[in-house]
Order: sequence, then structure tokens, then C-alpha cells
Amino acid sequence: MKPLGQHYLLECDGVEAELLANPTQLQTLLYMAAQAAQAQVLFAHCHHFGEGQGVTGVLLLQESHISIHTWPEYSYAAIDVFMCGEAQPQCAVDYLINCLQPTQHRYQMVERSPQNMSL
Repeated sequence: MKPLGQHYLLECDGVEAELLANPTQLQTLLYMAAQAAQAQVLFAHCHHFGEGQGVTGVLLLQESHISIHTWPEYSYAAIDVFMCGEAQPQCAVDYLINCLQPTQHRYQMVERSPQNMSL
């Protein structure tokens, strides 16, 4: 039996600071990543912490969520992609890496399932 969902934790270094401080661009980027994963967006919100500051954004998906937290002063973004069902979270991760163009990135994937579920 396959897991209930896949949860990717993505970290990106060396991302353009202007992008990481732009809530409008980041929200569009998250929407496009959800589309790439064939996920359905239910709600979106990005909060900008002020001039030159970072952004926290979240997309609530029918399949779970995508979130981003940015630190433009460090050219760093921490991203969370969790999806279940038929969605393809790896496609969202690949899309985000391609668009953010980090100088370095790393991620790990955790399969989410109840402990007593036989995989």
C-alpha cells in the first residue's frame, strides 16, 4: 500500500533577495508550483514583514499545503510541500527550484502514514 502523502522539506540558498521580499511574486510562484503538481488550491495568503524583510506564505490545498518562509537578508528560503492523493509534490519541488534558481538547494522527503498502516 502506498503512503497517505509525501512531505518535502526544501531549503534554498543564494536566491535573489528581491524575489524573496516580494509577496506578490512568491504567491504566484506557489500557485504555479501547485499547478505543476496537479493540486487544487483552496486558499492562499502571503504576509510581508516590511520593506526589505521576508515573507511567509501558505497555500491551503485540497491535497494538503505548500508554505514558504523567506529571509532576503540571507538569500534563503525554507519551503514545505505536503501532498496526498494523486498530486505530484516532486513536480512542485522541481518547479520551485527552477524558478527560485538557488545557488544551492537541499531537500528531504518523508512519507506520511499511520504507524499501523501496512505499506
